[in-house]
Amino acid sequence: MTITQDLWQANKDLAQACLEHPFVQGIANGTLERQKFAYYVGQDAFFLEAFARAYSLAAAKAPDWEGFNIFHTLAGSVLEELTLHEKYAAAWGINLQAVEPAPATRRYTDFLLATSWGGDVGLIAVAMVPCMRLYAFLGEQLGKGGIPEHQYAEWIRTYNNQEFEQLAEKLESLGDRYVDAKVSVGSTYRYAMLCERDFFQASWEADL
Repeated sequence: MTITQDLWQANKDLAQACLEHPFVQGIANGTLERQKFAYYVGQDAFFLEAFARAYSLAAAKAPDWEGFNIFHTLAGSVLEELTLHEKYAAAWGINLQAVEPAPATRRYTDFLLATSWGGDVGLIAVAMVPCMRLYAFLGEQLGKGGIPEHQYAEWIRTYNNQEFEQLAEKLESLGDRYVDAKVSVGSTYRYAMLCERDFFQASWEADL
């Protein structure tokens, strides 16, 4: 197995915890309170802006043109994902410019940007892979047996398609290509996965 495949397998417990989380299950069956989902959309938009910046920093540090190009392509996919959030915001009256990041959101973005500024390109990729691989996993799992037509169907479809899976694989390939075997990456990957779990929990517990 590759480095990123090993890391994913080592953290499947957290992936399963995210899948079984009541917030994610509420999306799966369409019963999640709209206010909780709206809160999540605002927090996720704030996070995705940091994610796009991390891609740009990784591109700047990439030692070859191919890597530079792929990182920029991946950054473009984040901008497309933000378009979906803008659609939700417009439909549900969310002012994305007025979003105040919650502590769980800030912990995740601070970690991501600190890694991006201070780490090498391989470590940046390892910090970012969990988000992409987890959402590809959630999309796959929630779409098994068909996607029911409810208010969160579009969210599930976004992550339950081959195009998103290919984006996750591209990022994993960059992690495998650039990671320094002498650097311990396990703690970086797991911390990002813990941030993902805490992100869902914060949205579930939000006092609205």
